[in-house]
Amino acid sequence: MATGLLSFSNLKCSLQPLSAESLLMSRSSCTHFNRTHKPFSPNNPKPSLLLRCSSVSNLSTPAPPVDDQETLVFNELENKPLRDIWRKIQGCNNWEGLLDPMNSHLRKEIIRYGDFAQACYDSFDFDPHSKYCGTCKYQGAHFFEKLDMADRGYQISRYLYATSNINLPNFFQKSRLTSIWSTHANWMGYIAVTTDEEEVKRLGRRDIVIAWRGTVTYLEWIYDLKDILTPANFTEDQSIKIELGFYDLYTKKEENCKYCSFSAREQVLAEVKRLIEYYDGEEISITITGHSLGAALAIVSAYDIAELELNTMGDGEYSTTKIPITVYSFAGPRVGNRKFKDRCDELGVKVLRVINVHDKVPTVPGIIANEKLQFQKYLEDTTSFPWSYAHVGVELALDHTHSPYLKSTKDFGCAHNLEALLHLIDGFHGKERDFCSATQRDIALVNKSCDFLKSEYGVPAHWRQDENKGMVRNSEGKWVLPERPRIEAHHPEDTAHHLRRVLKNFTTNNNNITDSNSQLEAI
Repeated sequence: MATGLLSFSNLKCSLQPLSAESLLMSRSSCTHFNRTHKPFSPNNPKPSLLLRCSSVSNLSTPAPPVDDQETLVFNELENKPLRDIWRKIQGCNNWEGLLDPMNSHLRKEIIRYGDFAQACYDSFDFDPHSKYCGTCKYQGAHFFEKLDMADRGYQISRYLYATSNINLPNFFQKSRLTSIWSTHANWMGYIAVTTDEEEVKRLGRRDIVIAWRGTVTYLEWIYDLKDILTPANFTEDQSIKIELGFYDLYTKKEENCKYCSFSAREQVLAEVKRLIEYYDGEEISITITGHSLGAALAIVSAYDIAELELNTMGDGEYSTTKIPITVYSFAGPRVGNRKFKDRCDELGVKVLRVINVHDKVPTVPGIIANEKLQFQKYLEDTTSFPWSYAHVGVELALDHTHSPYLKSTKDFGCAHNLEALLHLIDGFHGKERDFCSATQRDIALVNKSCDFLKSEYGVPAHWRQDENKGMVRNSEGKWVLPERPRIEAHHPEDTAHHLRRVLKNFTTNNNNITDSNSQLEAI
């Protein structure tokens, strides 16, 4: 696998550390972009500096006034290690005072979890001419190593699968061959956990990550959505509803398929329960991430885990503690109605939604009635309006026109691209602050699967692919597609065992079982 990336170190901004006094003077001073820069050209072969950060004295306009208390909080968190403030970075206070200006810890965490979501795309086999189409290209034991992410300190604990026999034809990838790995399943993502003790120490807790795969194609899957709300059925309250396509994708299963004989929901609940019990007594967090349709599944699964109280630890009476659940959503659509949004808030599910204001996906479903409608709650309560949707959580809205590296395009896929979003996060410092790279993220990553960078940067479009498209020479010197190791499937008895423990945990504190949860009881 060719994974080398083009280096654009000469395009990056060198940020100088600021004192608390400097930050009080101007929190935007280190983010000023010099828009008079010149790109590489034959006539300008060695520009000494393409991007620079100006000092406070060079700013022509004063920084906007800020609240003193907000400034003090901002400075305090900037100067502390992540392990001491991780709960705030994970949204315990709904990221108040951390987004504008952008806290450096939070920026790095958003990008880190965005990389976990991007890994789902980079590892997915979407070649219709491959008999492995619809699978992950790598074995779990080597997943992060193959993606040059071995230094992240995480290990895969489970792959997630869903049945493709539901009414979302444009989402699933299927092989055109007759002899294939599975006629029913598609790989949907993974669950991983921090196993490197130095990383656990840096984070301040043991982190369980659930990453959901989004869509390989862009807008086609949106047309599959029927814009029909259905009761979530994870609780008695039938007024809590989610979009039918998301519900089916999360809950449906195929009894005769070893990969999806358990629904994606059952796979997630069983594995989260197993990991929580395995690391009993430790500080734990549950972080769920996804892009596009994967972002929708991230919110649904976060709500499900919280509703079933999997994140509740202790005896339930005197020493109960809750494991924080955080969702980093990238370019996600609306998932459910206003009651669903309110219930997520009640359960303490924290959602940070990162969007590009030019992207169409976050505007659907719910074009007619959504959270921006003043009378939405009244509409739902009194009329049971069937097309009312509401976004969950806190929104971080970015604008790709603020990046000097990106070109103007009519391709909506570029505005929706995950790597482009991570590029925007890297350069975002606040609404009134200019774009400037803070983490020196390679801009070549933007064009990994799209054509969004300006041509003067010399990065080819859609450049990431397997070396020789996976072809290798065999012992006879002929080029062939090699056989892959046997695709992993979890032992059904292990999954069933932990699902029974999920139900036992839930029924201990609840007298009634919903129709959906009764399916767990039948296992």
